[in-house]
Amino acid sequence: MISSAFGRSRPLMARYDVSPHLTKWWKAVRPDDGQVTRHLSPFEQQVMVPWLKTFPKRAYDKFSDSGPYVVVTAILVYGTAAWSDKQDELQDRSYRY
Repeated sequence: MISSAFGRSRPLMARYDVSPHLTKWWKAVRPDDGQVTRHLSPFEQQVMVPWLKTFPKRAYDKFSDSGPYVVVTAILVYGTAAWSDKQDELQDRSYRY
């Protein structure tokens, strides 16, 4: 009689490292018991080195592709701003005696 009373909770007690409400989710996951199979030291990762090696070529390619458009646009914007400031100044001074 007692064994049938705990019959439904027996599968829940199969995983001791997971909360009872998550046993269905984690039932296929096998614990690794803290064993690290692969490890890469932070000093061996070299996150920036590949970027630094390819940066000059990529920067040159990007500038040669869109550089002329950026330069011409910057010249036009600066020229328009300078011209409009000069015209505004001339208009302000035109009403003086």
